[in-house]
Amino acid sequence: MQIKKLTDPAFRKYGRILPIDTPDLLKRLAKTVLTEDVEYVASVDTLEASAEFSTICNSIYGGMPIQIGYCNGNNHKLNAVEYHRDSEVDIPVQGCILILGSEQDIEEDFTYDTAKMEAFEVPAGTAVEIYGTTLHYAPCNLTEEGFQTAIILPRGTNTEKPELDTEMPEDRLMTAKNKWLIAHEESGLKKDGAFVGLKGANLEV
Repeated sequence: MQIKKLTDPAFRKYGRILPIDTPDLLKRLAKTVLTEDVEYVASVDTLEASAEFSTICNSIYGGMPIQIGYCNGNNHKLNAVEYHRDSEVDIPVQGCILILGSEQDIEEDFTYDTAKMEAFEVPAGTAVEIYGTTLHYAPCNLTEEGFQTAIILPRGTNTEKPELDTEMPEDRLMTAKNKWLIAHEESGLKKDGAFVGLKGANLEV
């Protein structure tokens, strides 16, 4: 699929480039393990001890409690989409590719056509805010080396799923705290209880 630049007007509905440099965070992130498969860790003490933590917390998240974790590894396929009730900030060491879509395009039965998604290159060291209404999932490789990407979210996101005391239709998508997910049938996530609702190709870059 076509890989667009973050400066392409098409990116504006999905997020924005943040005017912040994070050398200490990136230095710490580069020391984390770059695995062959995708590994996600929601909160890492050494990353949250970075010099930029306070600026990110106060200026970007308005003082809300945040967590800094990572998504590292190698990946070339979409496999699923997820969304949160707030923005996510991604900052890659090597650069990465994000495949993005809009929550507004999810059908009433919670299916979603992957043909509506677009891919964007995030250059190394670039901090990018992904809006809460933007569908996304694990980064994809920009280089053969793989990716090490800081993932910043409100604290508690992607941790243990809450106990639900009501039955709302969207509940079937919830796989963790503040995380709603729609999987592709080729992803293998159904065995973990994920809702399979992606229609079309399992996009690959």
